[in-house]
Amino acid sequence: MSESTILIVDDEAAIRDMVGITLDLAGFNAITASNAHEAHISIVDNKPDLVLLDWMLPGGSGIELARRVRRDEITTNLPIIMLTAKTSEDNKVQGLNEGVDDYVTKPFSPRELVARIKTVLRRVNGKQKDTVLRVFDLQLDPTSHRTTIEDKPVEIGPTEFKLLRFFLLNQEKVFNRDQIQDFVWGSNVYLEERTIDVHIRRLRKALSEPENTSVDYAKLVQTVRGAGYRFSVRPA
Repeated sequence: MSESTILIVDDEAAIRDMVGITLDLAGFNAITASNAHEAHISIVDNKPDLVLLDWMLPGGSGIELARRVRRDEITTNLPIIMLTAKTSEDNKVQGLNEGVDDYVTKPFSPRELVARIKTVLRRVNGKQKDTVLRVFDLQLDPTSHRTTIEDKPVEIGPTEFKLLRFFLLNQEKVFNRDQIQDFVWGSNVYLEERTIDVHIRRLRKALSEPENTSVDYAKLVQTVRGAGYRFSVRPA
């Protein structure tokens, strides 16, 4: 399984470096920001899977950034763990009331931090497992294993179903073939490079089958030259 990206937001370089090394060793992809403005840009551009957020930051507090993330429809479900020296019960309650998923106080154990990150990610992924996914009038239901466009059934193979679900859960992100293989097939499966291209073509064909739809859904599966593929509602 491809690694999750964790955004570390802290104004102290030593803490960013220490946490980054800890996460790298645990198999995560760590990226950093030193203030709230940098963090918000990184959230928009890099779409991390989870944010480790310090409470006290220059240019706006971490709790203010958490509010902003929760207000934005695109990022409202982004997991946030507060990483801070504030230890009072009132501070913790305030953070949790703002939608923070967990709270780790400094100084902290690296093993505890990694364990809490994995717990939050499992909880979030568990919620996503059975969630009906929608884009415009395209709907994918993991529980019933049905895909429809404007309430018309889409005939789609099991691999293309997994591929479409992966894209719907990771919209606007570009993935190369190796990353797609890890997510959809698993890293222990050997595939020729063209195999993924074949399944992309099959997915596009399936999405184009319903006639007279308001959106050309096949075009939402975009080829990014020299990089891979992405699912996007924006023009390629």
